[in-house]
Amino acid sequence: MEQESYNYCAMPLASYASKAEQSLGRVHAEPDSRHRNAFQRDRDRIIHSSAFRRLKYKTQVFVYHEGDHYRTRLTHTLEVAQITRTLAREFKVNEDLAETVALAHDLGHTPFAHMGEDHLKEVIKPYGRFDHNDQSLRVLTSLERKYPDWNGLNLTWETLEGVVKHNGPVTGEPHIAVRELQEQMDLRLGTYASMEAQVAAISDDIAYNNHDVEDGIRSGLFSIDDMGQVPILAEIIKQVRSDYPDISDRYLVEELKRNMIGAMVDDVLVETRKNLKKVKPKSSDDIRNAGLQMVNFSPEMDSKVQLLRNFLFDRMYKHYTINRIALKVERIVGDLFKAFHKNYMLLPDNWQNRIAEAGAVDDERIRARIVADYIAGMTDRYAIREHERLFDLYWDLH
Repeated sequence: MEQESYNYCAMPLASYASKAEQSLGRVHAEPDSRHRNAFQRDRDRIIHSSAFRRLKYKTQVFVYHEGDHYRTRLTHTLEVAQITRTLAREFKVNEDLAETVALAHDLGHTPFAHMGEDHLKEVIKPYGRFDHNDQSLRVLTSLERKYPDWNGLNLTWETLEGVVKHNGPVTGEPHIAVRELQEQMDLRLGTYASMEAQVAAISDDIAYNNHDVEDGIRSGLFSIDDMGQVPILAEIIKQVRSDYPDISDRYLVEELKRNMIGAMVDDVLVETRKNLKKVKPKSSDDIRNAGLQMVNFSPEMDSKVQLLRNFLFDRMYKHYTINRIALKVERIVGDLFKAFHKNYMLLPDNWQNRIAEAGAVDDERIRARIVADYIAGMTDRYAIREHERLFDLYWDLH
């Protein structure tokens, strides 16, 4: 296949876009794909990973068995990827790389959403730190076992940089996965990420703020009247009711979600174009060295989004039904960690092998990290079943 066809892109890219043919490469050198550019190959490796499939049964806010219509980590990730491609095309940056970062950004999330992460952070404290962003990188660079020549997916520098820095430069002491990767390739931790990674980050914000509103309404945690307390929601509800005086609540929520995503996307386009006009970047490195997050909300929209987040936190994440789930999650995560850390022979054989390979049989700190890897990779239902297997006295005895 000719090189022109290999590097084909549907639209001309901006000068500040990342180019697949200019990639800084991978930790482990390997031949180019016959049919895909480097970023397309990264995307496909993520989609075919075990961690990506497990997102189907990982909580976004509501535990999976509470209903078929609530978001999971997988459906959230797909919504982020869809918004990401829209913004990437508008800015004429590399859609393949932007989508790849979007698809990878949640791979390190624990079961039971942030409730699970909070409790895993607590139990691992005596031995180290846990962070879902760092765990996503750990999945990509170490935990996935698909290739005989290396651990991890051996992704490009640009994809890994995007996962590490999509929220901005890395400050302070890096977490374990970042520290280990930095020893193998210089991620330029003090700079901003590419435009593509920044697009994926803002798309994540747009997606979860909007679908949490829909899921909160569907679950009955708050009402349409309650949403009138939030300026951005009140403005859109008023406009929708003006356009459709007899609209039902069901279609009102659909119109609200659609219009709110559109308003946020429009705002990002306007604000980011202002930043581009001010900085005048000529290359992807100009984006990294700009000294600001190029892809962003306007200050006005940012204030509105913060008020929405505050509303969701008070009316949804602190709701007593969510707190009851959190109480159970604390028990499940805490019990599993203590049991596996105290006696690693309770782990499945392949995870016992990882502890042996790491020389962690007598090293509590490394053993704790591997146990955390195992728990973080669980789906909600697998964590529940593992807890039942270990702590239900009659499990497998009848």
